[in-house]
Amino acid sequence: MSETEPVPVAAAEALNITDSNGTQALNASAKFVATPEGTALAYGSLVFMALLPIFFGALRSVTCSKSKNASDMPETITGRDAARFPIIASCTLFGLYLFFKVFSQEYINLLLSVYFFGLGVLALSHTMSPLMSRIFPDSFSNKQYQLLFTQGAEETKEEIVNYEFDTKNLVCLLISSVVGVWYLLKKHWIANNLFGLAFALNGVELLHLNNVSTGCILILSLCLQVFGTNVMVTVAKSFEAPIKLVFPQDLLERGLEASNFAMLGLGDIVIPGIFIALLLRFDVSLKKNSRTYFYSSFLAYIFGLGLTIFIMHTFKHAQPALLYLVPACVGFPVIVALIKGELTEMFSYESSQEFLPGSPRLTSFPTVSGSPASLASSMDAVSMATGSSPRRRRLQPTSM
Repeated sequence: MSETEPVPVAAAEALNITDSNGTQALNASAKFVATPEGTALAYGSLVFMALLPIFFGALRSVTCSKSKNASDMPETITGRDAARFPIIASCTLFGLYLFFKVFSQEYINLLLSVYFFGLGVLALSHTMSPLMSRIFPDSFSNKQYQLLFTQGAEETKEEIVNYEFDTKNLVCLLISSVVGVWYLLKKHWIANNLFGLAFALNGVELLHLNNVSTGCILILSLCLQVFGTNVMVTVAKSFEAPIKLVFPQDLLERGLEASNFAMLGLGDIVIPGIFIALLLRFDVSLKKNSRTYFYSSFLAYIFGLGLTIFIMHTFKHAQPALLYLVPACVGFPVIVALIKGELTEMFSYESSQEFLPGSPRLTSFPTVSGSPASLASSMDAVSMATGSSPRRRRLQPTSM
């Protein structure tokens, strides 16, 4: 299938990479046949953009896992969570299908656009924060702020929102808001990609698998759901949100106003990405000053994505990328572990051992608290994985 409409997260695994031939143009009835140069540029750009959040998100996940601030710690996905994830994703997909069948597509997409505008601004702000910290000079007056909402009396007081930020965060939010307004008004593909990259990087950084077995359960179970159905196709054609990366195949002919897109769903980035990030943390835990498993899985992802594009282009039909990414990303590290005699160590590694006691899990959602990073992590994890709202927790004194 070759469509230019946005692809929802739950459906991304089946409709992720579009065929270069026969791609529909927005606001055009004639089919567009991409040139070889345009096709190569589009596919190459998609691969490059997919690698960015995986590489940098994995590196940031190592720092995130060592955080001493409980409000900034990542979400840990356990084996039970991984087993339930495909069921939750299927129910969410079917729910969206019913919504689009019953209610007006225009109003649903308007509501989703506003929701993803707020979520995207926070995610992009979180992504930009480390860069901004390096840009601002040491002499910059960086004031601290806190937004706190509580409920109840003193003894039964519960914290609803505890949002800590500083002047640098405000600058990031301002820049991200400009991108958000641009996306909201124009739906431009560059704004879409900025939000999509931010979502993907946040997902890889802040969603942590607790061990390799959990990762295998998650990605293998999702691999079984990648084949399109009428439900998946209907939602994919109707859903408008920045949950995919796109690149125009007619960029060379039409410039930034190009409209014939190849696309890659964020599901094909985040799901393998959190597994690759787990292997990087395993490399760090070995304390051998080596990143063998990370690089092997990273190269496996490149191989799997390249194979997807090759088969799709050969057979002129859209391919479920996870069908090729999962065997590559799981098989390559396992072979390396067998060769090095570290298979037992790899499957016995527990990423959750890096966290403080009582660290949050995906089944116990965090309060929206801490810095903009923690706010983005809470909303990203809940939105991309479950769709649930955060639980409240008891008010604890916070240090400014």
